[in-house]
Amino acid sequence: MTALLVLEDGRIFRGEAYGARGTGLGEAVFTTGMTGYQETLTDPSYHRQIVVQTAPQIGNTGWNDEDDESHRIQVAGYAVRDPARAPSNWRSRRSLEDALREQGVVGIAGIDTRAVVRHLRERGAMRAGVFSGDALAADGELVDRVLASPPMEGADLYGAVTTREPYVVPADGERRFRVAALDVGIKFNTPRMMAARGIEVHVLPADTSIAAIEELAPDGYFIANGPGDPATADAPVALTRQVLERRIPTFGICFGNQILARALGRGTYKLQYGHRGINIPVIEHATGRVAITSQNHGFAVEGEAGERFDTPFGAAEVSHTCPNDGCVEGLRALDVPAFSVQYHPEAAAGPHDAADLFDRFVELMDGSKS
Repeated sequence: MTALLVLEDGRIFRGEAYGARGTGLGEAVFTTGMTGYQETLTDPSYHRQIVVQTAPQIGNTGWNDEDDESHRIQVAGYAVRDPARAPSNWRSRRSLEDALREQGVVGIAGIDTRAVVRHLRERGAMRAGVFSGDALAADGELVDRVLASPPMEGADLYGAVTTREPYVVPADGERRFRVAALDVGIKFNTPRMMAARGIEVHVLPADTSIAAIEELAPDGYFIANGPGDPATADAPVALTRQVLERRIPTFGICFGNQILARALGRGTYKLQYGHRGINIPVIEHATGRVAITSQNHGFAVEGEAGERFDTPFGAAEVSHTCPNDGCVEGLRALDVPAFSVQYHPEAAAGPHDAADLFDRFVELMDGSKS
């Protein structure tokens, strides 16, 4: 059965229906990971995005019940070149296509994903649609449907993926710390990484008040990854400012990096096509150390490598940047206990170069206790 990937500039790629039939509208982006497609598809950061896989073969290990990063597939659509005909892995419970079909995610297979990626690298991430089955229509009509969909710039999406009720992930063994984690799109592996370090994690809705934080009396405050334009995250930014005023040790990842940046008075902007994949280098300026990281962000923080700047809470600095394009990849406050990174130290299926950032968070909380 025919399927079409339609881009807002009129470029159309014709392939075969994969997963559910119907319409999927979102922002077309590409990711370079050769493994970890299940984690990518269930990552809330990809909410309302159509993900194009650069790796030609996808689905070889099927779909299991252990590796989801949220309660459902989050992407708006999926584009692959050569899907596996017969998945093979001892943990597999169903095929990737079965998972897409069961969760109503419209996909397309058999297209030249290299050509799609080259187009997006030249023109930038853009609105798109995947159409199959009864949703198929004349090319011009499909382009009009894409153009009528909302752009990612200005998109307020974190409210769609946050938890509705607080919940607790207990520490493994003895509890050393209690952390209030603001869920603006948290991945399941993040509380697990903290729990392994003796942290009891209280995962909180995005509209949590400072009074609720104070009632918890946490040793630390964590701001999660998440989707959408950070310029819309006024409530999490206001909460983070209140946390900084109280000098609660703070750590942010990805969307959390952008929220902390805004709380410190920095602006954000949209990247041409973003950073997505598991092979993106980051330089830590204090040490010169380079980490290969997992990333998914279409927006970035304003700033230059090693830059120091004034904030309402004292001095801060740009601690990490990407050598590929100079993009800000981390911030550190110098007068209050707070730091953040733009990449994913909790990455599954990897890499794990940056997992020690959770140890730094522990040290920050430990230092504030003494």
